[in-house]
Amino acid sequence: MAERSRLASAVRPYRVLLGARVRAQSSYRSSFALDLVSSVLVALVELAEVWVLYRAVDEIGGLDLAAVLVVFGLADTAFSIAGLLVGHVDTLPRYLRAGTFDIFCLRPLPLLAQLMTSDITLRRLSRVAVGLTVLIAALFANDVAFSPVNCLLIALSLATGTSICAAVYIAASGVQFFLIDASEMTNSIVYGGRYAATQPGSVWTRPVVAVFGFAVPMAFTGYLPTLTLLGLPTHWHLPSWVGWAAPLAAVWMWGLAWLSWRIGTRHYQGGGG
Repeated sequence: MAERSRLASAVRPYRVLLGARVRAQSSYRSSFALDLVSSVLVALVELAEVWVLYRAVDEIGGLDLAAVLVVFGLADTAFSIAGLLVGHVDTLPRYLRAGTFDIFCLRPLPLLAQLMTSDITLRRLSRVAVGLTVLIAALFANDVAFSPVNCLLIALSLATGTSICAAVYIAASGVQFFLIDASEMTNSIVYGGRYAATQPGSVWTRPVVAVFGFAVPMAFTGYLPTLTLLGLPTHWHLPSWVGWAAPLAAVWMWGLAWLSWRIGTRHYQGGGG
């Protein structure tokens, strides 16, 4: 009971803060609705890009439209959930430039936990809904049997994909302590990785495979689990069960995120220097 009470006390400040953010956004209903609609439109444009590509050809990189929609659904849903949970950590450069990050340092709470709960963007819920809708439709289009093994693989892929994308956000934030005003460079990895993850990895060039296949393992958020789920041939000399190895990729990415954040926070010396 004492441990449970301490845990509740530790979580309460974050719960109160997030609750206030949610109420603030939902209180302006018209603005909130427009945010949701605009977010859906962006997601639909990205989905339309995939559809346009497949109007000209039957398959790309060994995947037809139905198969690549599974890739898109898994990767986009995972990234959207991660963006909803931790996506606002990419505002760190703004705090660093303004010198207001020092406020976080003065509070008796973990820095990363404060930054993760400093805001929440509810419009990203619509991106999650679009990704899930595409995924469900794609699973039926591919006649995927909803056996316990397949359901476990889908759930595991979504969970580990979300974990990988969240770690990418945090790793990029740690680098900002050194770059300060070069968020475009880290965005090329974060959002470039998102785009790459929704495409067939078999058409990636070798540098892209090295970066988004293994260094920043975005291929494990959608492409590789899809190959395992649909029983398709794998590439890069990987085994057919490689989709089950996504948790290992998540552990690797979180190791990089922890190292990046730890080195970055230790390097930071305050807004004045």
